[in-house]
Amino acid sequence: MTPSKKTHETSDIRANVTRISERPDAKVLIIGGGINGIATFRDLSLQGVDVVLVERNDYASGASAASSHMIHGGIRYLENGEFRLVRESVEERNGLLKIAPHYVKPLQTTMPIFSTFSGILNAPLRMLTHKQRSTKERGALLIQIGMTLYDSFSRDGGSVPKHVFRTRKAALRDMPALNKGIKYTGTYYDASVHEPERLALDVLKDGLAAGSGEGSAATARSANYVEAVGAKEGGVLLRDVVSGTEFVFAADVVINASGPWTDLTNEFLGTTSQYMGGTKGSHIVVDSPELLKATNGRELFFENNDGRIVLIYPLKGRVLIGTTDLEADMSKPAICTEEEVDYFFDLVKHVFPKITITRSEIVYRYSGVRPLPKHDDLAAGFVSRDYRIVETSVAALPKSKVLSLVGGKWTTFRALSTHLSTEATTRLGVARTIDTAGMPIGGGKDFPVLPGDRARWITDHLNGLERDQVDRLLTRYGTRAEDVIQTLLDQPSEPLASDSDFTAAEIAYFAEHEDAVHLVDVVLRRTNLAFVGGVTIELLTELAGILQSSLGWSDEVRDSEIENTTSILATYHGVEVGSQHVPAAAPAAAPVEAESPVTAAASGSAQA
Repeated sequence: MTPSKKTHETSDIRANVTRISERPDAKVLIIGGGINGIATFRDLSLQGVDVVLVERNDYASGASAASSHMIHGGIRYLENGEFRLVRESVEERNGLLKIAPHYVKPLQTTMPIFSTFSGILNAPLRMLTHKQRSTKERGALLIQIGMTLYDSFSRDGGSVPKHVFRTRKAALRDMPALNKGIKYTGTYYDASVHEPERLALDVLKDGLAAGSGEGSAATARSANYVEAVGAKEGGVLLRDVVSGTEFVFAADVVINASGPWTDLTNEFLGTTSQYMGGTKGSHIVVDSPELLKATNGRELFFENNDGRIVLIYPLKGRVLIGTTDLEADMSKPAICTEEEVDYFFDLVKHVFPKITITRSEIVYRYSGVRPLPKHDDLAAGFVSRDYRIVETSVAALPKSKVLSLVGGKWTTFRALSTHLSTEATTRLGVARTIDTAGMPIGGGKDFPVLPGDRARWITDHLNGLERDQVDRLLTRYGTRAEDVIQTLLDQPSEPLASDSDFTAAEIAYFAEHEDAVHLVDVVLRRTNLAFVGGVTIELLTELAGILQSSLGWSDEVRDSEIENTTSILATYHGVEVGSQHVPAAAPAAAPVEAESPVTAAASGSAQA
């Protein structure tokens, strides 16, 4: 999240905003640049539709930035009877493993099980009534039924192996640090997304490329840090957050894809809706070699003592622990609390009794609100993770059809975008000509999955660079690394003094080719620097200096960017930036100028 305080001179008008304001009309306007809005933008652009996307914050900075990094079929949704969603999710998981192999990887997942028959009688009642079970854990028989059913939903059985059950002795041999009280483990495969924000950028770039053109003549245009603030003269009033410039934008179809803030966006447009009822989910990232080793390279996905499904997941040399499922107060920023941290420590102890995690090992915290439908008194864990599209009446936009997206998650973004795009093209009277199923995403095109192919790709793209550097670039961008390599060849590619994995030319690339506007965009979303606990004041100073040159900042703006970034890291992520790594402390109280429900309204998308 980014404080609403402006750090740029008010005369600055970015090129992407100019392309939109100089021709303030399109067939479709999408409000909200989370993964679902971005994917719908891509799909419409591929159909040849004139489409514009605006996001009041950075791309994929709302709910899309608060995911568990999972691409999964949702085995636990079976107990809620959401069979359509599970089938679609499994099919999309299998598809993403093929069309986005640079970011989406198979994830071996193990469920520790502490009983044999527990929950078997309560499961049908839970499915029918959505009432909390009196039993607080699912037994082996119930879980094995669920895993068998889960396997059956995958029509493409070759994408991931089928599940495996182990008895206690074999399970402890497989994972020695597990609680000795387990009776079984069930292991199955889902998938993970290692770089969710970069995957979102890849999807966006695909859409922009499909509708490329000179200046405002392009049929696919997008801008981050542009918010919808009202309806005026029959169009949507847009404001450039950076410069303060306002203009009215006309569209035949307006898509409200602002995630948890959908109702608030509709309110700005002059109507009332009560579609949303999101729940808050938090995570912590810990640097614990002992816990990392205990996971044996796989995710632990299990039921905690309170019946909540939680996870422990090795990622980027750290361990991700989550997640909570609490009622969200949209008037307050979503911040991981100390009570939630204690909860995470307890769940680790439940599975690995001999491992103790301390606050000094936390390198990063984050929290977000799931874009779930309004659910009244229904318990948070029973709220559907499915999505629907609602045509919304907006009197202030008499010439526009307004579609509100309710729900959605990372796993199903491609399928959801097809449905949402179809709703838009139907109202436009435009025939769909492109099916995105099976179409590679960005750097997933021709990505070398096999080790031999990878080695050859690296050799073919050295161009005088070091092999290790090209290897890192391929991991970071997929085959889009070719574009970055060309940029590096045109400039000095010496590594940063504060982080040798990056070069100054690469940081400049984020500003010049990926719409990075603020320093925080780089450390949170264009890279994993904050996620892994790699931010120091020296690094921020070096990055800000590079961005100053690329974006034309004054010294005052540069210093303000450093100050704002350290404030955001402390407030929302518990990271106190020092000259060396400082563990993620308890977050400070949110500053008054941080995102309010008003300023946040056009942001967001989905969790996994």
